[in-house]
Amino acid sequence: MLLPQKTLLAQIAACEALAEKAYDAMYDSRYPTGEYSDLKDYFAEAIGLARRAGLTAEVERLSKRLEHCKAVYRSQFSQS
Repeated sequence: MLLPQKTLLAQIAACEALAEKAYDAMYDSRYPTGEYSDLKDYFAEAIGLARRAGLTAEVERLSKRLEHCKAVYRSQFSQS
């Protein structure tokens, strides 16, 4: 059963908000690996919802933001 568009948009927005909260929390954590994992999971969920809804522009926007967050983590927090 497909969810109404408003419900999908609300779910996407909620997942994105949780991802951004996890992103912010990385800066307050001594060990940000958990927050990084959470933000990837939340963005993946938002991207999946947008993809299933056929929201191509939203998929692209969220994917770009996820890639930015990954790059920040790798450059500022990764020890490799």
